[in-house]
Amino acid sequence: MTIELKKGVRLTVLPTKKYKTIRIFVRFTAPLNVAQTAKRTLLTSMLETTSLAYPTQTAFSSKLAELYGASFGMNVNKRGNLHQINAAMSLVNGKYVADPTLFSEAAAFLEQVLFHPNTQGDAFDEKNFTVEKNNLISYMKSVAEDKQALASLALQELYFANDAHQKYPSFGRPEDLIDVTAAELYQTYQAMLTEDQIDIFVIGDVEEAVIQTIFAQLPFTDRADKETDVFYQQPVENVIREKIVREPITQAKLNLAYQTGVYYDQEDRIALMVFNGLFGGFPHSKLFMNVREKASLAYYASSAIDTFRGYLSVQTGIDGKNRDQAFQLIEAQLQSLQQGEVTAEELAQTKAMLKNQYLLSLDNPQALIETAYLNQWVPGSEMTEDTFMQRLEHVSIADVKRLAQQVHLQAMFFLDKEATHE
Repeated sequence: MTIELKKGVRLTVLPTKKYKTIRIFVRFTAPLNVAQTAKRTLLTSMLETTSLAYPTQTAFSSKLAELYGASFGMNVNKRGNLHQINAAMSLVNGKYVADPTLFSEAAAFLEQVLFHPNTQGDAFDEKNFTVEKNNLISYMKSVAEDKQALASLALQELYFANDAHQKYPSFGRPEDLIDVTAAELYQTYQAMLTEDQIDIFVIGDVEEAVIQTIFAQLPFTDRADKETDVFYQQPVENVIREKIVREPITQAKLNLAYQTGVYYDQEDRIALMVFNGLFGGFPHSKLFMNVREKASLAYYASSAIDTFRGYLSVQTGIDGKNRDQAFQLIEAQLQSLQQGEVTAEELAQTKAMLKNQYLLSLDNPQALIETAYLNQWVPGSEMTEDTFMQRLEHVSIADVKRLAQQVHLQAMFFLDKEATHE
């Protein structure tokens, strides 16, 4: 059941008796804007640690402990042309602890967090602001220490080089935070609260009418409709972008970016999942079996798809001296799929693993919430379990071959140790 609490504020209740817990999930969605991503990330750090009623982290944590050890957290995410701020709360169902008011108390806590942050006038509390800002800048800088993450983000920056909003991480860059003030962040908060599209989800053994009554009391306001196309598309380019970075590392990284031209709302999405499973998505895939296992050219080799940006990435950890050999073998695996070189057994195994992944997602509260969210944002993408299984079953080797032929290499990022001079 989905109802509109205010214009642009939707509540979706997903009643189920599967869980003894209840999950509340609030998502604020805005058009992706590079000038705002770092500030929105800092905002989540401020809101998830203190509020006006719970001005210290100790008081904040103590209140969650009182709610039978409820958990609460916030983060940011990027999906196509959208930037999302997520607030998630999980708590035990009051039915199981003989506390009928527990959900109402949790909703009241959420109201304190979202509507009454730790502010002084029109600015966040300066002391907390300074601590959280410095912590976030340190975290952003530390990402570069994780070389796998560094390579992944560098590849993204290379592939989306012509789009400032797409090429940077969903959490922003440290340099974007240096000059941000507590008053400026408060303006970011106000914009989120009054302008973002808001989707609220409650999943668990609950009564829809009760949930609706509780959330209808929260002081949300109407907001203007934002016509934002979820999907980001960029043209295929004839030139492959390349970048090499040298650092004192023990394991080199060779990451490749391809355009697929396939999006979440298209029927080919299921066939693309099969293609990715065969290419590098599973342990029986061509990248894993041939690049890592047989040729021993990689410590790891896998692929992943993003159906909101038509993007396919390959991640490998290799010995730097094997770069050309590894690249040629990766390309050979793609060419093999472009020629339809897939056995019936490989196809069946891939479908079985995708089916298993799908069935597991039906038991995952957050996965069910994400599906409900996308059903609203991408009308026509709804799929029953039967439809998914039928479409998966109907994917043929010819379909895999056709999709593989649509995949175009666009960017290569290579991270290697510093060159030695003999």
